[in-house]
Amino acid sequence: MTTRIRKVAVLGAGVMGSGIAAHLANSGVRALLLDIVPPQAAPGEDTASKAFRNKFSQGAIANLRKAKPSPIVSEQVLAAIEVGNLEDDLARLGECDWIIEVVKEDLAVKQALFSKVEKHARKDAIISSNTSGLSIVGMTEGRGADFKKNFLVTHFFNPVRYMKLLELVAGQETSAEVVKTLHKFGEEVLGKGIVYGKDTTNFIANRIGVYGMMRTISEMQKTEMSIEEVDKIFGPAMGRPKSAVFRTADIVGLDTFTHVAKNCYDTLTHDEERNVFAAPDFLQKMVEKKMLGDKSGGGFYKKDRSSGGKDILALDLKTLEYRPQAKVRFDSLGAAKDIENVKERVASVMNADDKAGKFAERVTLDVLAYSSRRIPEIADDLVNVDRGVRWGFGWDLGPFEVWDAYGVQKGVERMKALGLKPAAWVEEMLAKGRTSFYGVQDGRDTYWDIPSKSVKQVSENARTFRVEYLKRGNKKITGNDSASLWDMGDGVTLLEFHSKMNSIDDDIIAMMNTALDETEKNFKGLVIGNDGSNFSAGANIMAMLMAAKSEDFDSIRKMASAFQAANQRMRYSPVPVVTAPFNLTLGGGAEVTMGGNAVQASAELYMGLVEVGVGLIPGGGGTMMLLRNVFGGYAADKDFDSLPFLKKVFLAIGMAKVATSAEEARETGFLSQQDGITGNRDFLLSDAKSRVLGLANGGFRPPRPTRFRLPGPNGAATIDMMLYDMQLNNQISAHDRKIAQKLARVLSGGDTSPSVLVTEEKLLELEMEAFLSLIGEEKTQDRMMFMLEKGKPLRN
Repeated sequence: MTTRIRKVAVLGAGVMGSGIAAHLANSGVRALLLDIVPPQAAPGEDTASKAFRNKFSQGAIANLRKAKPSPIVSEQVLAAIEVGNLEDDLARLGECDWIIEVVKEDLAVKQALFSKVEKHARKDAIISSNTSGLSIVGMTEGRGADFKKNFLVTHFFNPVRYMKLLELVAGQETSAEVVKTLHKFGEEVLGKGIVYGKDTTNFIANRIGVYGMMRTISEMQKTEMSIEEVDKIFGPAMGRPKSAVFRTADIVGLDTFTHVAKNCYDTLTHDEERNVFAAPDFLQKMVEKKMLGDKSGGGFYKKDRSSGGKDILALDLKTLEYRPQAKVRFDSLGAAKDIENVKERVASVMNADDKAGKFAERVTLDVLAYSSRRIPEIADDLVNVDRGVRWGFGWDLGPFEVWDAYGVQKGVERMKALGLKPAAWVEEMLAKGRTSFYGVQDGRDTYWDIPSKSVKQVSENARTFRVEYLKRGNKKITGNDSASLWDMGDGVTLLEFHSKMNSIDDDIIAMMNTALDETEKNFKGLVIGNDGSNFSAGANIMAMLMAAKSEDFDSIRKMASAFQAANQRMRYSPVPVVTAPFNLTLGGGAEVTMGGNAVQASAELYMGLVEVGVGLIPGGGGTMMLLRNVFGGYAADKDFDSLPFLKKVFLAIGMAKVATSAEEARETGFLSQQDGITGNRDFLLSDAKSRVLGLANGGFRPPRPTRFRLPGPNGAATIDMMLYDMQLNNQISAHDRKIAQKLARVLSGGDTSPSVLVTEEKLLELEMEAFLSLIGEEKTQDRMMFMLEKGKPLRN
């Protein structure tokens, strides 16, 4: 049995297969992508050529380059995928440690393929199927004992890069060792959340998620709700993604969605709610008419071509005609908007008395009762059910977490009043005096275990770490309204931001200094990170705009200087500082990230210096930091032509470029080659802690400040020639050019020449001067206002 997975064969190069191959490559694993030889040739095609025979797998690679959102973290990772076909290249399966089948959902097709795989795979190779509903017994019929021992289902969710869920389903003969190997690989290398399902139709996530969607549809027909009303209710207000119900179906594709539902209807003859899975007339008609959602240009929603695609039309389910969307207003949803805590928000909607509240309560309680009755049929415990639905459908809370938020006892009473039937074990739990499915004991999460009728600890990887655990353990050292300092143990402190969107303000800057005072005195090193949904969306624009409008430039200078100084102090502190960015890391958030001695970044990182979007340039040292990263060890080198590198930095800041992954952030220069990348966000803080301890225990010394050999006015003039052309061709406005000229002056070192070395301090002074002059401009203030009101940049 193979213990380390270095190379994986993916059989089937459709959307799912190529997505899996891409994500293996994203994670640094080599992949061999094989598909069938095309059944027919176009006129003049040479059917013996590799180009023809590998056409499908080669075409899949071309599609990966174009797909949005991108399935790859960088163009560079595609070099890790080799292509071939299922006739000429089967012998190459011998090179692979894991072979994953992703061909069409047809038992005969899979069986035929597995009989070929068995001839070529190594005896110790793991073999799996990405099926979403076919039985393991059926798929492995006629295969030998070794094959069955190494076989299981590995069900990824689409898009593979972004959906956290990986369902593992073992057969009766699957070896425990195989399951363990794939669990570890899936979690630690691919960054997935692992859930254990059973060999039942559609496993966990699709069984509950699709039931929920079908139940919503049948209930809406009774209450005559429109699709936009339903999507408004079952969106963020109920802790669900913005795509809610019908937009989700459009993204997945109505053919796929109805196929999964039909599979449930056909095979789940014992399910007491089987009829819920029967597709209503309008859904069948939509599939017949090829109204399949995004893939066909329209499903429940469609872009209005007459408005240039700006307006989105909604479908009238009675007529199957598109119409303009109606404005949806419900008091309960308005009230929910202001509730940040997702549990409180969901409970407030379900408890509301208006039409939306009643609808949400009725549908949700039905899904919760159904989920409770599916254990132990689809999973052994409620943790696997909750994780499956959360990670597979992007819900903030799984069914049992929603039930806890609403109240378990109250839920049971309301279900009975509505004629719904919760599972008997729920009432047994309540009878034993346990009032919630989840709890906390000794700082760790616990859950109600049904077979043993007792409380057990939720199992998780030892590398999982959250600020939440420090809160439960009373590990707080100090804090204010926007930031807190925690003791992570082993001599490491953690600075957590918790302002709105984690935006940088005076309190955060003050706490950066306090964190260093405390760590330098009593600890080995400092990590900067948090549990929020984003690392930091940048500086507090509102506060800066208010100060600029009242011409209080003194306080703006004070704040920006203090932020520059705090970032510099982190860099040159005698203790190592490791920053742990993830998701949105913009503007000031990017500056904090680059201010540390090392970065441990989440693979999903959206990082950029985007100040140009509000008419400014970075003001916390970002211009100097990006120069420092891009120039590296050659900043002061006489033989080094700085202009091409200067241009790279200028374009990254001047075009407000946002890297859409940690790999891309490396390529742009926001991260260095030495910085670490963590595939699984749950491990980010513990990986950052390991990194800071490595630095501290390895004899850390703060780096020497960089000195730069910059071109001065000649460099700025070269860049301005490019800007002049752009303005002439109406690519940029006069104000865009003014911002860019100021940026060029900072980056080229002001009034210097290549014979003089420019210090970091000098660059920070130039940056501050440019930042303050721009924030005083009326056009910049208009841009800031527009961003606050509309959430997008103004071109003035």
